[in-house]
Amino acid sequence: MKRHANAMWKGSLTSGSGRLDTQSQAIGDLPLSFKARFEDEEGRAGTNPEELIAAAHASCIAMQLAHMLAENGTPAETLYSKAEIDLQPAQGGGFEIRSSTLTMIGKVPGLEEEEFKEMANKAKKSCPVSKALAAIDISLDARFG
Repeated sequence: MKRHANAMWKGSLTSGSGRLDTQSQAIGDLPLSFKARFEDEEGRAGTNPEELIAAAHASCIAMQLAHMLAENGTPAETLYSKAEIDLQPAQGGGFEIRSSTLTMIGKVPGLEEEEFKEMANKAKKSCPVSKALAAIDISLDARFG
């Protein structure tokens, strides 16, 4: 199985701009810009690679944990996940992604919170996006809410 996304960029990094779309068209014709990536802390100027990695990580762990809970006979009523990607200046210039901080809040009837935390940690380690991000620090705060 292969999935793809397309990016078109015109101009230099700081003054240029681009557009992004995905195979499914769930994300279509989104703006990309230097400002959206490095200057707009509110995240309203368009998307950026780090936001897309965060979306992939949050959705991957939620799906992985949902599967594990169902296999355990304790399907989740709700799972809320958030991933926060930390992009920082790199030594020697440029930037680097240093970490992904995950938050998982669940409502799982018939499961103790401690077991939920253990399963969430297993999901964190086994989701394909976590595996792809193995070069960075990945932390998880899992709890009932």
